[in-house]
Amino acid sequence: MDTESVTDFISVHVPEFVLLAGGIIALLIVYTYIKDDSSMKYKGLMTLGVLFGVLMILLSVSSYTEWGMFASVLIAVTGFTLVIRPFRDVHFAVIGALLVMVLVYIFLGGLEGTALDFMAVGWPRIIAAFVAGSLVYMMMSFAESIIKLFGKLFNWWPLLLVLAMACIVESILMFMGYGSLYDLVTGAQYIQTGM
Repeated sequence: MDTESVTDFISVHVPEFVLLAGGIIALLIVYTYIKDDSSMKYKGLMTLGVLFGVLMILLSVSSYTEWGMFASVLIAVTGFTLVIRPFRDVHFAVIGALLVMVLVYIFLGGLEGTALDFMAVGWPRIIAAFVAGSLVYMMMSFAESIIKLFGKLFNWWPLLLVLAMACIVESILMFMGYGSLYDLVTGAQYIQTGM
């Protein structure tokens, strides 16, 4: 095989490679989690999972029109599951609110000498920064609660195992030319109902 045909083969089979790699990473995360969830291997695999999960999400968003719907959804859900796993206990709302408070405080300091000069110094500046931070905190806290809800579901290792196996089976079926796992399941139902 020459270099051009290898490149063509890879470009044609991107979803299969992404599914297979994502499935293997998820499977290894489940294995190391069950074996020792405080080990460096587990932490390293979670980091690899975050990086590859971001790639999976980006590829599924940018290429979903070219790929099968089931494969795109499976890639996106597995990617989200890999990304959210290490961040399920981090409170981003507080970090985001503090960052916005500091940025607003700095920005308001630059209004000195303008029509809004009263906002550039003293209590009005501090209160405005606090209000902006509070609003951001409320919005981010709500978003964080939603993410935690999904995170608890997606971080349950049996679900991660099912997603890993589904990714691997889907990639094998696609490589072999049998379509999708979805096609196989609906085809089996089609045969069983006798329609």
